[in-house]
Amino acid sequence: MTDMTVNTAPYGTWESPIDAATAASRDGRPDFARIVGDELWWTAPRPAERGRRTLMRRRPDGTEESVLHPPWNVRSRVIEYGGLPWAGTDRGPGRGALVVFAHFADQRLFAYEPDVPGSQPRPLTPISSLGGGLRWADLRIHADRGEVWCVLEEFTGQRPTDLRRVVAAVPLDGSAAEDRTRVRELTDDSHRFVTAPRLSPDGTRAVWIAWDHPRMPWDGTQVLIADVTDDGFSGARTLIGGPDESIAQIEWARDNTLLAATDRTGWWNIHRVDPATGAAVNLCPRQEEFAGPLWRLGLSWFAPLDNGLIAALHGRGAQRLGILDPATGELTDVPGKWTEWDAMVTVTGTRVIGIAATATTGHEIVELDIRTGRPRAVAAHHSDAVDPDELPAPVERTFTGPDGREIHAHLYPPHNPAFTAPEGELPPYVLWVHGGPTSRAPLVLDLEITYFTSRGIGIAEVNYGGSTGYGRAYRNRLREQWGVVDVQDCVAVAEALVAEGVADPARLGIRGGSAGGWTTAAALVSCSTFACGAISFPVLDLTGWSAGGETHDFESQYLETLVGPMAKVPERYRDRSPVTHADRIRAPFLLLQGLDDVICPPAQCERFLAAIAGRGIPHAYLTFDGEGHGFRRQENIVRCLEAELSLYAQVFGFIPPSVPTLELTI
Repeated sequence: MTDMTVNTAPYGTWESPIDAATAASRDGRPDFARIVGDELWWTAPRPAERGRRTLMRRRPDGTEESVLHPPWNVRSRVIEYGGLPWAGTDRGPGRGALVVFAHFADQRLFAYEPDVPGSQPRPLTPISSLGGGLRWADLRIHADRGEVWCVLEEFTGQRPTDLRRVVAAVPLDGSAAEDRTRVRELTDDSHRFVTAPRLSPDGTRAVWIAWDHPRMPWDGTQVLIADVTDDGFSGARTLIGGPDESIAQIEWARDNTLLAATDRTGWWNIHRVDPATGAAVNLCPRQEEFAGPLWRLGLSWFAPLDNGLIAALHGRGAQRLGILDPATGELTDVPGKWTEWDAMVTVTGTRVIGIAATATTGHEIVELDIRTGRPRAVAAHHSDAVDPDELPAPVERTFTGPDGREIHAHLYPPHNPAFTAPEGELPPYVLWVHGGPTSRAPLVLDLEITYFTSRGIGIAEVNYGGSTGYGRAYRNRLREQWGVVDVQDCVAVAEALVAEGVADPARLGIRGGSAGGWTTAAALVSCSTFACGAISFPVLDLTGWSAGGETHDFESQYLETLVGPMAKVPERYRDRSPVTHADRIRAPFLLLQGLDDVICPPAQCERFLAAIAGRGIPHAYLTFDGEGHGFRRQENIVRCLEAELSLYAQVFGFIPPSVPTLELTI
């Protein structure tokens, strides 16, 4: 970077080269990378195209191209968070690729032959007008059987919980496009949730994961195994697992034994499992996570290679890619700059494919050839949207919370090479609270963070108790303590930053979406630490959200563990809800809501706003047509970022350059 004059200006007023449109244009990441023949395929975000996801391919010469054009949107709604929405197979010379994908608008499966001139996607599944219809995810093509094996989610009524889920086989010939009866059900619906089956190398057996309410997949799951016959599956039985053991992934090894990521030791470790007896041996006993929470179907933290080795993600907090020798337990980390890997590991031959990022580079698709041991980015390459010198230098921290417990966090200090603050001024800081809550904030490049830090606002991302990546005991801290431990941990980090002389105690904010929105609102009504808050698509009324049927089936009984059994502690649902204590809120806030959100619907926000009406609290409520749980359209992300910055400006007392003023209602 060339020499420049360093200007002195108050925090928050720094002129930034990163506008909201730039940050919004980089929203999203490559996802669900797979190999089709010798080609790499994946889904990619298109914020400027109404937030759709397209299907990409990388030709052998390195050329990248979008396979599907608007309005096609490759995204599944199974369990609302979706899962692997496409599958592909190479049919050989002269025929090219066949891909099957779920189209978001109607959730039908479509088959597409992109190498056939004039080909257009053709439907494979019918439409149902009952409730949420028919939905499909975790797709696997079995060309020899002429079918796609996947999870079918079928609504049986109009309520969000009126549905069933089974393992299904969809014919590739299109015969089920108008005839539901042509879809073969390979399992019954005795379990509420299932993943798609993995077929053994010899083709004789299949395994899949199942669980039931009120457990979530990180609480307890079981692995089922069955014989494969011409008519479907037979003799299904539970092999391993139970109510207190979470198996996040199951795969066949090349020798027809099984590999499972189970947390029976308190950490998700990879075990070899005997398919006859269920006897399991830990292949690399470590107090590290080799898997994570199964929020979407089809996630993959490890993959067995043809030579018997296993490509595996592992670590505490951030996961890195390693190669595990199951015979010796030796785990060799792959070199390279990438510090955060997504649960998208796949292999073919000697190639390992993953999606990875760093604190200063975005997610890109990385290939490792185990013959050379050298990884390289091969697709969706990172490109600098701004000068790297503009990026903050994040710091990983471990804070001490109540009772001496550890709290993990990432600090992003204010940074702009062209500006410095007046001597003695402390910066404002905003605590970012991730969703889930059984999830984790990764330490990766996020231009939305840089949007604020480059203007002189510090960010602290808190992986509070209940977050994943630090073992079962850490995530179990939130059991029956949601709204308590998460709030306490955020307050502890904020107070520590003040005590260290890092942050201005009068200019602390908090923001979050979904479960993070809940924690933000719960903090605002329970303490005076924060001067304002930005709340996105939140939970605000526990009773309405759970017992009132205001959310989807997947999380409809999540609160049984997060808060406690409603039948036993109904008062806890009332007493912890921000809507109950709206009279306690004193801080200005911004509320952001998608009008198509079925996970945290607008009714939650509307009830909260009614409760604060006439209390003189400055606030703004922005809603967005066509947005669900999380915002995907570029113009809406821009509006949210600018509104949030304006809120901070008005509360913290500065005038940001070139940002529309958010009108606050009293």
